[in-house]
Amino acid sequence: MKVRVQQQNFNIAAEIKELCGNRTDIGAIVTFTGLVRDFHGENKIQKMTLEHFPGMAEKQLGNICQAADKRWPLQGGTVIHRYGSLLPGEQIVLVVILSAHREAAFEAAAFIMDRLKTDAPFWKKEQTSHGAHWVEAKDADIKKSQNWKE
Repeated sequence: MKVRVQQQNFNIAAEIKELCGNRTDIGAIVTFTGLVRDFHGENKIQKMTLEHFPGMAEKQLGNICQAADKRWPLQGGTVIHRYGSLLPGEQIVLVVILSAHREAAFEAAAFIMDRLKTDAPFWKKEQTSHGAHWVEAKDADIKKSQNWKE
């Protein structure tokens, strides 16, 4: 599994092509792409700034991916998380999972996203017309992540 934390945007099709190559043993490719929304509750978002703990973010994403790889029969994967200032509509995160079967690919992708939302050291600050504020973890995200704990 490949993990990258980067400021620059990513190309979903290029990432899938690089991951799959000419392999014919892959039965399922599941992707998830997270985008910056233009709203949060009643507030219109002008931009979002993502900060991370360099080195620790990559390590934690790697640990999450290793846990997914142990839990499901995966054939590869890529997780990319961006940082820096992003505008509404821009891509934040990409999860690509390869498996022989769709169930494993879907479940592993959901697991990675649920765990990433609560366990990876990233922080979001939203800039709105009412000022800037840090986004706190949602109770629903915490519960989803806890549901995966063994």
